[in-house]
Amino acid sequence: MKTITDFKNYLLNQVNIKSKYIKFYLKWVESCLSYNSKKFDQMIDQIEKDTYINHLSKNYPEWQVNQADYAIKLYNFFLKSKNQQSSSNLNDNYENLWDEIFEKMKNKLRLKQRSYQTEKTYISWLKQFSGYNKSKNPYTLSGGDLQDFLTHLAVDRKVAPATQNQALNAIVFLFRYVLEKDIENTIDAVRSKHKRKLPVVLTKQEIHQIFSNLNHSSKLMAELIYGCGLRLSECLQLRVKDLDLEQNILIVRSGKGDQDRRTVLPITLHEKLMVHLEEIKKLYQKDRDNDVPGVQLPFALERKYPKAGKEWGWFWIFPSKQLSVDPVTKTVRRHHHHPASLQRAFKVALRKTDIVKNASIHSLRHSFATHLLEKGYDIRTIQELLGHKNLQTTMIYTHVAKKNILGVKSPLDE
Repeated sequence: MKTITDFKNYLLNQVNIKSKYIKFYLKWVESCLSYNSKKFDQMIDQIEKDTYINHLSKNYPEWQVNQADYAIKLYNFFLKSKNQQSSSNLNDNYENLWDEIFEKMKNKLRLKQRSYQTEKTYISWLKQFSGYNKSKNPYTLSGGDLQDFLTHLAVDRKVAPATQNQALNAIVFLFRYVLEKDIENTIDAVRSKHKRKLPVVLTKQEIHQIFSNLNHSSKLMAELIYGCGLRLSECLQLRVKDLDLEQNILIVRSGKGDQDRRTVLPITLHEKLMVHLEEIKKLYQKDRDNDVPGVQLPFALERKYPKAGKEWGWFWIFPSKQLSVDPVTKTVRRHHHHPASLQRAFKVALRKTDIVKNASIHSLRHSFATHLLEKGYDIRTIQELLGHKNLQTTMIYTHVAKKNILGVKSPLDE
């Protein structure tokens, strides 16, 4: 039987609630149990919790109501987690059923034309979800199981809000399209606490230091990421037809959220890009001479236009030097540059400088936005160039811009 002391220790050691706040969490749980005529080791169901929270909202400020809600969620998860730990190992029959679920999930993702990267991410979360629910028949899972898994991520693994949301999207896809269950309105999990982290921004001098330590192709990719505000994946997936040197425009196809957008193309890169295109055209011609299958095309275009992948316009701007097996179609073809190679090259270049910032290749995109903001460009324009759906995402750069756009000076400078 679980005691209040067990729950107190759980809050203190597992959830890392500060000791001075523990008494308030215990107070809310005991109050809710008393309100619903229950004992400590009994679960509080959704209706009972909602009724109690509604009762509190009439007499307490919002922050205390939210604290009570959080405390009750933790209490329920505390009771469930103990039962989860004592559950039996994976049953052979369930193992077969989970294998079936994995195959169905993969087929549904491809039917819905999700990208291969999304497929890998969702399958990874499915593995973790199945591991968490290893003693259960996957076809009998409910919204409560997803709720417990999300709470486990927030409380036990302490993942970031974005990571928890990614897991939510993956498992909701499982319920909606594989298990064919509507469970979204039943999810009331403990959410990861949002901690605002300022992006790492490099100065122009630091960026030039890093660029000077990169080789030809890695340097051109890094320059495009910084000069156009690209994500790493967007840079690697660029096609020849996405460059418009005449209008100084670069087209980003199927960016985050499957959205297309236009961004600025630096004039200083025109000559480098022309030379680079001439070099990769030799590789393109070699593939045509050897009758190598065309490059991978997005979604159903490969079926609709089977020869388009062999056209110059669809060829990768940063193709891999080696042929590889397409993980989806199993076709041996030329893929684009692998992201890990550029990330490694960037880290090596960073170590060769005196820069102590914890920068990554994505810091170049952060620097693009910040430097535009410092030059006085409109935040809405920067939002469009970055492809942010929400303006609040772009507003983070106002906190790292060197020049305060309000013109505020410290009194010490007077």
